[in-house]
Amino acid sequence: MKMELEISRLDHYGIVAGVIKDLKLVEQIDNLLGVHEQSEISHGEAIAGMILNGLGFTDRPISLTPQFFENKPLELLFRPGVRAEHFNRFKLGRTLDSVHAYGCEALFGLLAASVCRQEQVDCSFGCEDTTSFSTTGEHLPDEDIGAITITHGYSKDHRPDLKQVVLELMVSQDGGIPLLMKCWSGNADDNSIFQHRAKELIEAWKDAENPRYLIMDSKGYTQNNAINLKSLNFITRIPETNAPAKATISDALNQDNWVIWDENRKYTCFEIEHYGIGQRWIVVFSKAALNRSENTVEKASIKEKTKIDKALYHLHAQRFKSETEALEALKKICKPWKYYVLQEVEIEEHKKYLSTGRPAKNSPFELEYMIKCKVEKDLERIDKIIKEKACFIIGSNIPQTELDDLEVLQGYQGQDHVEKGFGFIKSPLCFASSFFLEKASRIEALIMVMTLALLVYTTAQRRLRTALDHVDETIPNQIKQPSKRPTMRWIFQLLEGINHVVIREGKQIKVMLEGLNELRRRILSLLGTSVAAIYQVKPRVEMAL
Repeated sequence: MKMELEISRLDHYGIVAGVIKDLKLVEQIDNLLGVHEQSEISHGEAIAGMILNGLGFTDRPISLTPQFFENKPLELLFRPGVRAEHFNRFKLGRTLDSVHAYGCEALFGLLAASVCRQEQVDCSFGCEDTTSFSTTGEHLPDEDIGAITITHGYSKDHRPDLKQVVLELMVSQDGGIPLLMKCWSGNADDNSIFQHRAKELIEAWKDAENPRYLIMDSKGYTQNNAINLKSLNFITRIPETNAPAKATISDALNQDNWVIWDENRKYTCFEIEHYGIGQRWIVVFSKAALNRSENTVEKASIKEKTKIDKALYHLHAQRFKSETEALEALKKICKPWKYYVLQEVEIEEHKKYLSTGRPAKNSPFELEYMIKCKVEKDLERIDKIIKEKACFIIGSNIPQTELDDLEVLQGYQGQDHVEKGFGFIKSPLCFASSFFLEKASRIEALIMVMTLALLVYTTAQRRLRTALDHVDETIPNQIKQPSKRPTMRWIFQLLEGINHVVIREGKQIKVMLEGLNELRRRILSLLGTSVAAIYQVKPRVEMAL
């Protein structure tokens, strides 16, 4: 009797599929977008396929999704009857069209809210920021209502030559779970985006059961946005360019009542009324920033000295009609100096004879003046500039009784969650080369799917870390040290080499998994019931979550 052997790669894809099943994303998307009776796969399954591809870290664009699924156990990851060719670019394109027609922001918001409720995510602190995605090629005129414009704008990718689209993202500090997203045209500016979001959050958060705090960078702190910020609890970095901020930093450096944060940082607090908002401005002094500012100022002073030497070379060669004129010329040159001051100034008189040839004893003449000077570093001012650059201000209108100074600073520290989210989405291995799409509406929908992939990834990561804390266990990290906070990217690497094996011998079918060891089983048992079922391990997740 002939025996047939079918081997498929499972690796970490079962985690992604299992989390998607636990969160019921496919069912929710199908309920919202609808299901066509003649479709081999639904919109929800198509999006789940794109998420699996995006979290496959295989450097494949979504146009190659059928190729990606050729060696995967689709019955295990999806359901019986699903085949690789069902994930073709026509089906995926129609799904992206349906996503945009429903509304990318609205669809993601509903799914994210459902996930946060199910996973009991603490959404108190919402970290808000923007990034840009550069695109290449030509884009077709989009007839879809409300589609963004792919155009040139300020490029955070440092590719001003390319057209782009802007993504606004808010994540929780509890696990970095995305809470909301919105795509903007490529020329949208941060000030307008933050102002729009603050206005929207006033209505969205007014009935929240627990206090909600908006964390954002300095672009959101503007006079135009102050009317909205007044109605929100915010924590933001104050732009050091405005006069009150400079004065506050200067005042802080002149006093001694600093509070030690840690061995590298200290802070002091001021009560400020600014833009009509009563708030706390917490000035933070950082040793790391001090080292950076020393290097920055040294480079800037060298550059300034080069310009000064060049300007003085030409000044010394000039002749002036009066001492006043010479001093005015010198004053004009000195005005922009930041790091140097005049050390010596000497004015010399020179006779200019009005007749040609060798002058006689009583030949008429007029006096001209030449100026000579030397410069030196203004060490006192340089020291002040270095210390000022080592400081930054975190502002908040949250009462001290609700969050103390240290809690405000720790809240702002959580802003790195949104930066990590951007880094994940923009990784070359995640949805690589995916902006081959010609329609702006499909690009917008694809970015929503990419953010949904981040939602699945961060949910899985938060689940594992929460479970490890609960059972008081660790997992070896990349250098074999025990860790309770592994990244899901590292877990994905640890699971490489798990295969789904189907043995057919006549009418008998035997299914088994090859490549599981004790560590892998232990990890998989902590990630939820659906993940445990896919990998045929006993779940311990009920204890952890």
